[in-house]
Amino acid sequence: MNQTHAVLAPEKDSYDVVIVGGAMYGSSVAWFLANNDDFNGSILVVERDPTYEFTSTAHTNSCMRQQFSTELNVRISQFAADFVKNFRHYMGDDPRVPDVILQSYGYMYLADNEPFADILRENQKIQAACGAGTKIMTRDQIKSDYPFYQLDDIVAGSHNLIDEGYFDGNTLFDWWKRSAREKGVDYLTNEVVDMTLSVDGKRVEKVVLKSGDSVSCGHVINASGPRAVLTSRMAGIELPVEPRKRYTFIFDAEQPLDRDLPLTIDPSGIHMRTDGQYYLAGCPPDVDPAVDYDDFVQDHSIWEQKVWPVIATRIPQFEAIKLTNSWAGHYAFNTFDQNAILGPHTEVSNFIFVNGFSGHGFQQSPAMGRGTAEYITYGEYRSLDLSLFHYQRIPDNKPIIESAII
Repeated sequence: MNQTHAVLAPEKDSYDVVIVGGAMYGSSVAWFLANNDDFNGSILVVERDPTYEFTSTAHTNSCMRQQFSTELNVRISQFAADFVKNFRHYMGDDPRVPDVILQSYGYMYLADNEPFADILRENQKIQAACGAGTKIMTRDQIKSDYPFYQLDDIVAGSHNLIDEGYFDGNTLFDWWKRSAREKGVDYLTNEVVDMTLSVDGKRVEKVVLKSGDSVSCGHVINASGPRAVLTSRMAGIELPVEPRKRYTFIFDAEQPLDRDLPLTIDPSGIHMRTDGQYYLAGCPPDVDPAVDYDDFVQDHSIWEQKVWPVIATRIPQFEAIKLTNSWAGHYAFNTFDQNAILGPHTEVSNFIFVNGFSGHGFQQSPAMGRGTAEYITYGEYRSLDLSLFHYQRIPDNKPIIESAII
């Protein structure tokens, strides 16, 4: 994902849209804008690190699911599944663009008590009304389809094998970035360090770069991932987004399972799934504070004391496994309600949020990039109405209640 050359100074002193952050979301918005025939403005993407080494994009597990409890989140993922499966077509049938495979081995939510099973049943009704293939399974049905599970404590499960699983999200990112450049988007290796507001404080007039350059702007888009609040504060805006560590472990099994392992959400909060010829497990820490923006230190005790004991109990074949790789990444964690924050600020009207995805970012990036591009172009959403996610809900203290958070 390295750039062949770094552009350090802006080519123009004014752009219609300045995007702060060039990883998955900055590039998604840039591509959808540049690909919209009704948008003819200029676009600048400012990225502080063109290697993207420490971005959430670089540490993603690229999962896809429709098992949410709000209709809009379900439909956002349904568009993402269609986008992935028809990626080359969405990219203008460019023969250079590879096919992206959606590995639909599904999600499996396991419930160890009836109250949680009831939540899964209610969620399934919402998902089914959207056309999702989710089904509620009894313990015996789960055991029949996946005999490797140990299910003595499980009362029910929620499973969907249609358009749920894993995809290569970095292929989307790479081609969005490449195609956006080809369509005239300027990518700049620099850093936005300040913003100049209008006298009345209702618009960002300029962004100031670390190099000392300043750029006038029509809109500013905050696509800064876990660093979102650092960007918003330049416009005098507080934002409930902070970096939270999430741990990923790749392991090999001495006795591999005889079929794909769905992304299984254990009642403990640990999840695991097939990952090619290996397996992947992940979890949050038991104590989950905000961390420093450059803190990616692994905690190996989490594997030994938390993850391995749980997965070996749930799947006895995983008692004999070998850890082959591990890393810590950052969620852009929305402390308000763990859902996306989109749209304009309530007072600084040309400051646009694309923030706070709390681990759902890759699967939501096609719909959110498309919607943000529509909002900037038309002043409204033309596909999915994403106004539920607007920043306005934060000062109004109206959180989105989404029960299916991992």
